[in-house]
Amino acid sequence: MHTDLYVKRAELELRHWQRQMQRQPSLLNNLSKQLQRRVNRLIPEKVHQAITTTIKQMIRGVLFGAKYTTAAPSTEQSLVAREMAVLNRIDIYRKTAAVEGGVTGAGGLLLGLADFPILLGIKLKLLYDIASLYGFDVSDYRERVYLLHIFELAFSSHEHRRNVYLKMTDWKMKSLTLPEDINQFDWRSFQQEYRDYLDIAKIAQLMPVIGAPVGVIVNYRLVKKLGITAMNAYRMRIL
Repeated sequence: MHTDLYVKRAELELRHWQRQMQRQPSLLNNLSKQLQRRVNRLIPEKVHQAITTTIKQMIRGVLFGAKYTTAAPSTEQSLVAREMAVLNRIDIYRKTAAVEGGVTGAGGLLLGLADFPILLGIKLKLLYDIASLYGFDVSDYRERVYLLHIFELAFSSHEHRRNVYLKMTDWKMKSLTLPEDINQFDWRSFQQEYRDYLDIAKIAQLMPVIGAPVGVIVNYRLVKKLGITAMNAYRMRIL
């Protein structure tokens, strides 16, 4: 595809995505969120704290470990070449996630529960690779925070997603005001939004018989959604 035509198409896709990110929640979205909040209030505070700590440590482990297995930032200047490489990487990771979801979904409750950390690692490693292909250095702490925001955009309620999107606009300036300690990141909201987003799909994956096909489809779609979200989040910074 001609470079100029590709860039114009990418800009159109970006503008459409930006409108989606800023859209107000629908009545159904609001009702769903209210129901989820009621459920969360029934869960003991100690359980919330335990889940938050677990997810925080899992993500920190991947965030600070994946940088050692991620290639140096790409110096390729063509958006077409960058995005062809990104789309190829998304395809590889979503197929890997689909296979993993099928295996763990067929393995009953224990293997089904193992899907959560494995899939989380696949998603975060994909984000590292995409950032690198777009030319961003993930050894920079601020770039890793941006990765977390991309993750939130993909797997959050409409209300939370809109707030996160606004944090990401004009990132060059906003990143200068970030605290130096990643522990100050809002892990509680992060884990709760992610968990709420995945609840229904992942519960279905634990069920006998249907667990394997559900795992394949859900993981494939989740990774694809994350990849497309990441593409537009980086387009927002380079176009």
